[in-house]
Amino acid sequence: MTKEVLAFPEHIRLQAANFQKLSDGERDALIVNMVKVDGSWQVVSRYKDMKWKTMGATSNRRASQTELNFLDVPEPFRVMMKQVMFRYIMRGREGSVRPSSGTLGNLLDNAVPFLKFLHRLGIFRLSEVTPMVCSAYVQEVKSAHGERSKKAFSLSAQDLKFRAVEALYELSSFTSDMMPFHPWPESTALRLSGIIGSAGARAGFKAKTPLIPDDVLVVLFQKAWTIIENSERLFDLRDRVSVFDTGSEVVPPTTINGWKNAELARHGWNAGLRELTTALLEIRTACYIVVATLTGCRNHEMANVKRGSYYSTVDDDGLRYWWMRSESSKTYEGRTEWMVPEAAVTALRVMERWSTPFHDQLHTEIASLRATKPGDPKIAEAQRHLDVLFVGQSTKYKGAIRTVSGATWNTVLKEFAKACNLTWNLATHQLRRKFANYAARSQFGDLRYLKEHFKHWSMDMTLGYAMNESQEMALYLEIMDELDEFKIDVVDTWMDLTQPLSGGYGRKMVDWRARDEPIVLFKSRKQMVAVIAASTSIRSNGHAWCTADDNLCVGNDFEKTRCADCSGAVIGKLHSRIYQQMIDDLEELSQCEDIGEGGRSRVRRDLKRCQTVLSDLDQVAGASAT
Repeated sequence: MTKEVLAFPEHIRLQAANFQKLSDGERDALIVNMVKVDGSWQVVSRYKDMKWKTMGATSNRRASQTELNFLDVPEPFRVMMKQVMFRYIMRGREGSVRPSSGTLGNLLDNAVPFLKFLHRLGIFRLSEVTPMVCSAYVQEVKSAHGERSKKAFSLSAQDLKFRAVEALYELSSFTSDMMPFHPWPESTALRLSGIIGSAGARAGFKAKTPLIPDDVLVVLFQKAWTIIENSERLFDLRDRVSVFDTGSEVVPPTTINGWKNAELARHGWNAGLRELTTALLEIRTACYIVVATLTGCRNHEMANVKRGSYYSTVDDDGLRYWWMRSESSKTYEGRTEWMVPEAAVTALRVMERWSTPFHDQLHTEIASLRATKPGDPKIAEAQRHLDVLFVGQSTKYKGAIRTVSGATWNTVLKEFAKACNLTWNLATHQLRRKFANYAARSQFGDLRYLKEHFKHWSMDMTLGYAMNESQEMALYLEIMDELDEFKIDVVDTWMDLTQPLSGGYGRKMVDWRARDEPIVLFKSRKQMVAVIAASTSIRSNGHAWCTADDNLCVGNDFEKTRCADCSGAVIGKLHSRIYQQMIDDLEELSQCEDIGEGGRSRVRRDLKRCQTVLSDLDQVAGASAT
């Protein structure tokens, strides 16, 4: 939500103070919201309107998602619902900030099913609603299903519907039709939905975004990067045929398209104008995938990326760091920055050229609106999309240039995945989780990704973010969540009696878990694994898990075989091939005549260490098999 939207005149927000004392005519004249157009405030919606435009919505939302449509409300409840929403817009709820555009829409959308339920029962006023009626509604929601999916409502969907009823109870007290009783005096929406309680536990409730498999992301990213690398030729072709767009009404469009196809063929493009348009749209999708994958940005943050949004800094060692600016409204950070690899900057530069003709059209639209009707709120709406990189032609506004909506992106990404012969159900928010997952794995040592992405990345990830206090800290927290999951999975493997372990710490672990002693410190094995994972420093150096509190041990880099005896090292079966390769290399090295007796002695020592590791792993594996 922008500061400009929040800053509309104070007397507008104070309208709610005497709301109940006003006549119907006076209420109808109330201003719901305003927008500043070229320096002056203009009314966007009044109370009498049956559709209210909500302000401050992120630019990636469809136009229909920024309206409160009271025509969807059963007629007997429209007067009450307008009063509820007006109060909510102006004052918010008890103990909460004023709601965002999305929150307003959620309340109305989730209150309507309840009001329709009352209407079917012949109840036409909230004052007639009892806890028994609300209990019946709970049962209906739990036994019903979504209109589109035909599946039972998820726990989250149920929670939203029940929260809306709770909000109606609270906000209706400021209206002419007050709900007299709490809908469920002994419970809450969270408990009724099952998110809290045994139902949630049985369902394994966890609001977790699906994790894109590595092999799927490889295909998507490689395809996207190939498109970006070949984008310049397509831009040149687009520029060549754009000269035929004179705006003349004399020449038929079919004739103009014929000229364009002939020009394209002369320059080696025989697929025609339609295929060129499709290929150009693919460039936009490819750039989105690359930037979102390499930054972890949410969809609305991607929607706020504008031309010239990147810059670089150079540290004392001459290393260059690239940064990308945007705005985030998820946790009210406002202007935010992300450290990005140069590949993301390449994609941003491609999008700058891609979006140039679209912004020329947008400037033309704004100039036309000003000439036709100065002060038109449509001017402010169009200005919101100026310089935005990820734009396109809107079907809602008859071809006007607008920021691509989140819903459209999800459709486009699925089509892109399908074109890559993938069956993965790709969505925007999955790219953010995959970034956090890669970041956590990189800190664990499984990947070198962050060495390139963040240049310097230590065990203390806050050091990287300390380089720029404008960076999005919520992303850091999501990375830490992924890291916690990795650590739990690793410790769970250590506790598995069938898994062989080597290394100093690993042998102690094998000895400890083999003891026939009851666990008295933990309620369950799951709790034990979680506690050990949280209290143990765990990272991968590629050839072992290192539990040391620092990274000063030479076994992490220069003397890898030292981990075979190190008291902080755990070596598992996934490391065995590395030790086999070291044995092969050491045996070859032992045949060299110019390494001297000292060199041969070290080779023998390292060979013994590696053989001990493989022996540990083989022996334990064989024992468990019998």
